[in-house]
Amino acid sequence: MAKKFNDKDIDKVVELLKDAKQQKSDFVGLMDSFNDPYLVLIACILSLRTNDKTTYPATLRMLKLGKTPQEFAKCDEKELEKAIYPVGFYANKAKQIIELSKEIIEKYNGKVPDTIEELVKFNGVGRKTANLTVARGFNKPAICVDVHVHRIFNRMGYVKTKNPEETEFALRKKLPEKYWIDINTLIVTHGQNVCKPQKPMCDICPINQYCAKII
Repeated sequence: MAKKFNDKDIDKVVELLKDAKQQKSDFVGLMDSFNDPYLVLIACILSLRTNDKTTYPATLRMLKLGKTPQEFAKCDEKELEKAIYPVGFYANKAKQIIELSKEIIEKYNGKVPDTIEELVKFNGVGRKTANLTVARGFNKPAICVDVHVHRIFNRMGYVKTKNPEETEFALRKKLPEKYWIDINTLIVTHGQNVCKPQKPMCDICPINQYCAKII
């Protein structure tokens, strides 16, 4: 029988994950290095439904074409498509980035809005992308929940939710705010290295003793 997760253990769990210093993917490392909300936003758009190994070089190729809304608003759509191929839905994403860049210039004076409520108004920008942009781009408390965060917090027994959006709102109620900005990087890295969707490597998991192992 799986043990019940003690909510008080979350401090120790976060501490252990930080101390583990697991290897980040190149893409996660790149995202963590950005201090520009616009770059976080467009890179996150590329990453949707695409693995990090594909997204990382595509992001580097994209950044050779520009790094500002002004540059991408004038970018040739076919040239951008070629740069970001083969990320998933690359043609749609190229069009989306160009249109989003124009909208940022026209409606927001060239500056990415810093609230989730405004960010989700952009075509194709969901709560995951909006939260990551606020957290990583503006260094403001926001919880980016992707499949790793959703899976692992449910596997641990910290939340009991059906989808990432439910997980986000559950975490907003109980996860200490001081962890909101960094939790995505910690959990995604843990999910890519150890707590995998299939055959999690529980024998080497640094937080094994705190996990309810709800597979």
